[in-house]
Amino acid sequence: MKEETTSAVESDQDKQTLPRGKWANKMEFLLSVAGEIIGLGNVWRFPYLCYKNGGGAFLIPYFVFLFFCGIPVFFLETALGQYTSEGGVTAWRKICPMFEGVGFASQVIVIYLNIYYIVILAWAIFYLINSFKSPLPWSTCGNWWNSDACHNRSGFLSNPELYHREANWSFLYNVSSADYLDMFNYSDPIIIKSPEEEFFRNRVLRVSEDMSMGAFNWDLSLCLLFAWVICYFCIWKGIKTTGKVVYFTATFPYLMLLILFLRGVTLPGAREGLMYYLYIDLSKLADPQVWNDAGTQVFFSYAVCQGVLTALGSYNKYNNNCYRDCFALCCLNSATSIFAGFAVFSVLGFMAQDLDIPIGEIMAAGPGLAFVAYPRALSLIPGSSFWAVLFFLMVLFLGLDSQFVCVESLATAITDLFPSRLRKPGAREILVLVIAVICFLFGLPFVTQGGVYLFTVVDYFGPSGTSLLVIACAETIVVAWIYGADRFLDNIEDMIGYRPFPMLKYLWLFVTPSICLLTVLCGLVQASPFKIEGYSLGFGYSLLAGLLMAAPLICIPAFIFFALYKDPKRMTRASQDLRQIRPHKPLLTLCGSVIFKAQEQTKESEEIRNEKLMEDSSKV
Repeated sequence: MKEETTSAVESDQDKQTLPRGKWANKMEFLLSVAGEIIGLGNVWRFPYLCYKNGGGAFLIPYFVFLFFCGIPVFFLETALGQYTSEGGVTAWRKICPMFEGVGFASQVIVIYLNIYYIVILAWAIFYLINSFKSPLPWSTCGNWWNSDACHNRSGFLSNPELYHREANWSFLYNVSSADYLDMFNYSDPIIIKSPEEEFFRNRVLRVSEDMSMGAFNWDLSLCLLFAWVICYFCIWKGIKTTGKVVYFTATFPYLMLLILFLRGVTLPGAREGLMYYLYIDLSKLADPQVWNDAGTQVFFSYAVCQGVLTALGSYNKYNNNCYRDCFALCCLNSATSIFAGFAVFSVLGFMAQDLDIPIGEIMAAGPGLAFVAYPRALSLIPGSSFWAVLFFLMVLFLGLDSQFVCVESLATAITDLFPSRLRKPGAREILVLVIAVICFLFGLPFVTQGGVYLFTVVDYFGPSGTSLLVIACAETIVVAWIYGADRFLDNIEDMIGYRPFPMLKYLWLFVTPSICLLTVLCGLVQASPFKIEGYSLGFGYSLLAGLLMAAPLICIPAFIFFALYKDPKRMTRASQDLRQIRPHKPLLTLCGSVIFKAQEQTKESEEIRNEKLMEDSSKV
């Protein structure tokens, strides 16, 4: 009687547990991945790296890392998710319980991104609201946030002779030019603080000079809240809503980028800007930092080692051709980065000609490009408010789809860890709400008066290049050497109907982990501890930087010891319910020699495999 009651309860629980969802069609998957990998880094980081590292010459190390590291890891993670139908943690548990920590390490990176990346969207929303004003508030001096050092374009062009160190300002300030410069602590021979720079620093961020957190900026806090509300309602129902939202969020930025490109190349000075962008300086290739920048850009831009690709791939149908999809998405991502450089440098070239200054003096990376240099250029174009609205809409949507896909990845990983509890009606909405609320609360310090300092540290040391490269090295070693490269290629062949390019096996075995490890070692030798662009951090920020870098990496050895303690005999054995079309074939062979024999199949695993084969054949 007791057994009947227990079985009845289990049956009721199974009825309440919802099945794992799938994409409605291939386009939803492609647009979701495109929305994640094509983001703000394509617009503001890649063009700057080209300018900084030899122009067109930078494409050489970029494509070396792309073909030998980026694409192999990108395909590995996507195929792993599709094969296991599991999120970023449980997928690694299924193929090798010993390295479940690799999945947790990637989720720590995703948590960092979920907390601080959305702050950029809060800035973009703030700028978007102000873009409807005429004149644009960042184009003029005389506002309450401007200092005496602020001089706009008209003042500079009317009296350019007054803005050099040898100029005489005694008629206005009753001081010499040198004294005037010392008052504002300027080392630059031109004493200009642009209104765009002061708007971003003094109005938007309201930066504290002593690097203390200070008070909350209430308007930025509201913008951050609004960004989270948008994000929540984009994904609260899971891939049912995510797959529909990306039709707009992933395609609209391309329309905006195309419009800005067409307007930019028609401006005077655009040709000089494009020549500056494409200028080739091969001597830069001898600098190891150029290669390090290329590797970091590829890993950031392709969203590898974050568990996102595994989560998105897990919603594919088993026979989806993820091999073809991955190569198409990688080509699209790199083409977008190169195209964005044309749109950015054409406008900056116009700005340089209009102000009669070298383009190198206005070039900037990161937020400096999106929120200072580019708005300054837009303010010079007729109909500036219209172009500003288009630009910040593009920034908003570029960041938005990357953000909600990261939240989706975290929610998927947690749901797959506790499926019996979280795959129930209403559980998904509550889980995403909890993630959004917690991340919003942790994000509030970033919108204080000292929040930009915290943002810089987390951005630099959180999803750092070192952490991503170590995780990538671990992923390729686990799949190629422990699970078995030949077995994984058999799994892919079973999914897509043919065997992938044979070179992939050797890239996973030797090339990709070697390049990643070598890049990490070179970076550790050259890098100064806890410095950003040569500036040393204080004790508090140094401690935070160390914790940010250690948190994801410590997950890997921690779970190795946990698996050793829990079940040392099965710590490297793949899950028995994974479908294997050649279960008796060696896991790995090299030059005709067997490196690792086939994993022994139990009677239970044979029965499970036969059931899966019958189930798939019945569906066909």
